[in-house]
Amino acid sequence: MKLSEAVVPISYAKSHTAQIIAGIVRGRKPVVITQNGHARAIIQDMQSYEQTQESLALLKILAQGQADIRAGRFKPLRKAFADARKRARDAEVA
Repeated sequence: MKLSEAVVPISYAKSHTAQIIAGIVRGRKPVVITQNGHARAIIQDMQSYEQTQESLALLKILAQGQADIRAGRFKPLRKAFADARKRARDAEVA
């Protein structure tokens, strides 16, 4: 989706806030608010925002994992499962 398709000046946004929000929620498409001809803010529905935040968190986790692998901070899968099984057995005994 092109953000340029949903651009409104701040003066319009001020006087039509309820309509803009209803359209955003209904269509799940963000709206760019301009001030003095420059894009200043984006309004989007809550569900889209939360999905974006979850996606960013997952991407951050993936990037951290890749950095750990490059730095040698990992263990083979078999060793990781063996260690987990040992910790589980030790917890049962305790």
